[in-house]
Amino acid sequence: MPYIEAFVLPVPKKNLAAYQKLARKTARIFKQHGALEVFEYVGDDLDMTMGIPFPKLAKVKKGETVIFSWMVFKSKAHRDKVNKAFFTDPVMSDMDMSKLPFDMKRMSMGGFKLLATA
Repeated sequence: MPYIEAFVLPVPKKNLAAYQKLARKTARIFKQHGALEVFEYVGDDLDMTMGIPFPKLAKVKKGETVIFSWMVFKSKAHRDKVNKAFFTDPVMSDMDMSKLPFDMKRMSMGGFKLLATA
C-alpha cells in the first residue's frame, strides 16, 4: 500500500516564485532518492465555512497563502529511507535553512497510511 507524507504551510504571496523554485529543486532530489511522486499545490479556494479552513489552521498572516504538498512512497520504511538520503544529499546540506521562503516553525507535516480508496 502507498504511504504519503503531507505538508501544510503558510507562504508569503511575494515569496511564491521563490517557493516554487525551491519546490521544483527539492522534488527532483526526493525523486532521485526514490520518492514515487511529489505534489505541490497553492491555495485557490480557501474560504470554507465547514470545519477549520486551511488559512486558520496554518495561522496565515496578511499577505500569505497556504501550500498543501504531499509525496508518495511505497511504504513508511521507504519514506524513511528516502528522507534520510534526501537530508544527507550534498545539495541539501549546502542549503541555508535560514533563507527559506517560508517559516518552517509554522509548517505542519506528517506521514499517512492508506485507510480507504474507491
